[in-house]
Amino acid sequence: MKAFAYERAASIEDAAAKASAPNARLIAGGTNLIDLMKLQIETPEVLVDISRLPLAELEDEADGGFRIGALATNAAVANHRRVRADYPVLARAILAGASAQLRNKASVGGNLLQRTRCGYFYDLAKPCNKRTPGRGCAALEGLNRMNAVLGADDACIAVHPSDMAVALAALRAEVETVDASGQRRLRPLDALYDRPADAPQTDTALTAGEVISAVRLPPPPKGRQVYRKARDRASYAFALVSVAAVGDAGAPCAALGGVAPRPWTARKAEAAVRSGGSSGEAAAAELAFAKGRGENDFKIVLAERMLKSALDALMDPL
Repeated sequence: MKAFAYERAASIEDAAAKASAPNARLIAGGTNLIDLMKLQIETPEVLVDISRLPLAELEDEADGGFRIGALATNAAVANHRRVRADYPVLARAILAGASAQLRNKASVGGNLLQRTRCGYFYDLAKPCNKRTPGRGCAALEGLNRMNAVLGADDACIAVHPSDMAVALAALRAEVETVDASGQRRLRPLDALYDRPADAPQTDTALTAGEVISAVRLPPPPKGRQVYRKARDRASYAFALVSVAAVGDAGAPCAALGGVAPRPWTARKAEAAVRSGGSSGEAAAAELAFAKGRGENDFKIVLAERMLKSALDALMDPL
């Protein structure tokens, strides 16, 4: 690990100002960043500690929704009575993720901003456009079993690793941010990951110094909530494919994980169901333009079947 300076933020605006400096990084739980620093994939000159800021609140909203502070731990969110009662898909997604130790430390904001676990991103001896733009993508012709089949291109086929973000996408969560001037911005979760197509090194649409302050959930959806995850072992493994679906037979909202550089909102499948299509037709429409790279071809069939199953579950009257 390379030497770095350490600063503690006095407020979220102070954190944003400090994080605007060249090669500065915010740190809260550090469950992803510290690993990357040890491998010298991330080499910040300054770490800005935000862990003591008052951003861990979990509170009801006036419209019936729920606000999750960016520094709330994954464990606190998954175990909160309101989440378990009204947003069980979120609790299930979090509990299907990392170990209890990591859930007790990792923050919500950090979970959304964690970087890919693509093996080539972690291997400094291999070319990776996400790590070093212009070097190429070794995964295209390499070991790409865990890589993307939707929303990727030849510049990068890494997937976003978050389980929680998939559930938040299905719930139509919004992300609240603050910049150094104190200006607050609210954007749909989808828009958080709206990055330039020619910039694989950029994971999100956040500007320099823009800090996530909270995640806001709308009022609980009517109908059922489903989260399913296929993985290589029963615990603490990243998704081969995951799916979150909420709502009812006529108006579902769904998202896929493990298949794209972002939590993949299944807009085509949702539209197909709303126009009278079957769950099978909807799932087929969503995966119609998926592209495998060899070892990950199986993900296309797996994702289609899992999405169909989740949509079917929404229709099950119990």
